Amino acid sequence: MNIQWLGHSAFKLVESTGTTIITDPYKGEMVGYDMPKGLVADIVSVSHNHDDHNYVGAVEGEYTLLNQEGAFEINGVHITSMQSYHDHHSGSRRGGNLIFKFRMDGVDICHLGDMGEACSIDICSQIGSVDILLIPVGGNYTIDAQSAKEYVDLLMPDVVIPMHYRTRDCDMDIDKVDNFLKLFDEERIIYANDAIDFDRTDFDGEETKIIVFNR
Repeated sequence: MNIQWLGHSAFKLVESTGTTIITDPYKGEMVGYDMPKGLVADIVSVSHNHDDHNYVGAVEGEYTLLNQEGAFEINGVHITSMQSYHDHHSGSRRGGNLIFKFRMDGVDICHLGDMGEACSIDICSQIGSVDILLIPVGGNYTIDAQSAKEYVDLLMPDVVIPMHYRTRDCDMDIDKVDNFLKLFDEERIIYANDAIDFDRTDFDGEETKIIVFNR
């Protein structure tokens, strides 16, 4: 399978069969930079109804929109979504948030959306086994770097890809990725320019690697 970061919390996930998922498409004016043009997908997942996560108009063609809790199988891809909170106050300030878990080519990918809920054994038990964790780290509207590290420590994924942080072109009031990276040994951090291919054999459970896409 292949993963490409499209910016903010948007990713393009492609199974070997060609089935393509776009997560949390965003409006450029909300983030500070635009989504790539010409995106086509079979599935679009939306974690919550804010403009920097639900701009489905950025994706072309006919696709299945997933924006509710449930279990789904689409083109052989198994998907589960579960409720969580966008804040530390049981959703009273920013509402709910969907966690999505995709099984593609035997690899379990978890997209935490705009997770604002403190890490707990209960929520991590609901998520279950994770090979690749896509996690917000910018704070303010989501969990911050330290809270994100707690999720990593409990879920113990093989690969972590941070998202929802301030980049050079992003003008949102969120932190850069640096505070999160400081919590890990340098030799565990890998920088990537483009999309990355993964195979089920890449995951041995021995060590968590942090992959940071350059933008």
